[in-house]
Amino acid sequence: MSEWKVLTAEEFCDSVRDGTHDTPRQVECGYKLVTAKHISNGQIDLSDAYLISESDYLKINERSKVERWDVLMSMIGNGLGKSAVVKDNPQYAIKNLALFKIGDETRAKWLHYYLSSNKGQGFIYNSLQGSGQPFISLSLLRKFPIPVPDDEKIMRKVVAILSRYDSLIENYQKQIKVMEEAAQRLYKEWFVDLHFPGHENTKIVDGVPEGWEYRKIGDIVIYYDKQRKPLSSMQRMSMEKIYPYYGAATLMDYVDNYLFDGIYLLLGEDGTVITPDKFPVLQYVWGKFWVNNHAHVLRGKEGISTEFLFSMFKEMPIADVVTGAAQPKISQGRLSEKKILIPSLKLIQKWSSIAKHFFDRLRVLSEQVRLLTEARDRLLPKLISGEIAV
Repeated sequence: MSEWKVLTAEEFCDSVRDGTHDTPRQVECGYKLVTAKHISNGQIDLSDAYLISESDYLKINERSKVERWDVLMSMIGNGLGKSAVVKDNPQYAIKNLALFKIGDETRAKWLHYYLSSNKGQGFIYNSLQGSGQPFISLSLLRKFPIPVPDDEKIMRKVVAILSRYDSLIENYQKQIKVMEEAAQRLYKEWFVDLHFPGHENTKIVDGVPEGWEYRKIGDIVIYYDKQRKPLSSMQRMSMEKIYPYYGAATLMDYVDNYLFDGIYLLLGEDGTVITPDKFPVLQYVWGKFWVNNHAHVLRGKEGISTEFLFSMFKEMPIADVVTGAAQPKISQGRLSEKKILIPSLKLIQKWSSIAKHFFDRLRVLSEQVRLLTEARDRLLPKLISGEIAV
């Protein structure tokens, strides 16, 4: 049987550093800035990362240059403790993230898996400092204890087993994206390009197709914001991880109870509320879940599907209703007053009946991701500690 030892992160890695804790100015053309919100399910999603100047990028990367097979981990605020392996050659800078310099695929994945394990997360949460904004210091992260088998073949086998789960999860996630894109293409074809069924014979009245009208958003949505309730990271830490807990822009955690049950649309209210392209930050969610007070909780009304709202908002620039410079906000009142061109209810329902296939499939695929993730996470601590021999 192989012997195991415990190394500190500083011993296991080439070095342990952190990104900037400043807020570089956003620019129109430059390099992306990656933060905790861009790390989700072990992946790095750059789609809504904002751009910073070349000078800020170079300044940050003087001491925190990210390279392939490094590991990133959130070290402050919401999402603290989330990690991801850098799989591609990166061209971005990092903020409020720990940077574990490794440069080797197997060792990088081993560290990521251990950071994600119950023991790894337990060390992180037991090391938190700060009351208002919890964080883990760089000095403590350098002392982070990592169990390692003496025989590197065991490390490679464990990583290979867990990576197979990750590959399946990633494949399903790609299919989910295809379903989203298919529904959005259909929406754009019908309601942006106006190539909806029967458009050739539809009259144009006052510049819009007959039966369409400008309406306030408040006329077509139902708000469920009064049911929201925030939970601090310390409160969540003691909870069993059962139901999703959503924030303004992402799934933040899991908790032991739920506030909502069904299909809803979440639209960022404050903090992260707008994408770099000036569209609202959206989350299409379903099942039993909890939402904090940083996202509006919406459903369609008068026969308008929540799926239609999701696709509609994805095509609707919303910068005109955002207030606040330091802390951007989309208030319920300003959102409700915004007017938008709405198709006839008959056409909306026809679109929804076709798009239903894509959203049904999306939810099925997401359930597969959930089950695979749970199976991997049950196996992970037993493999990473040597409880299960490989």
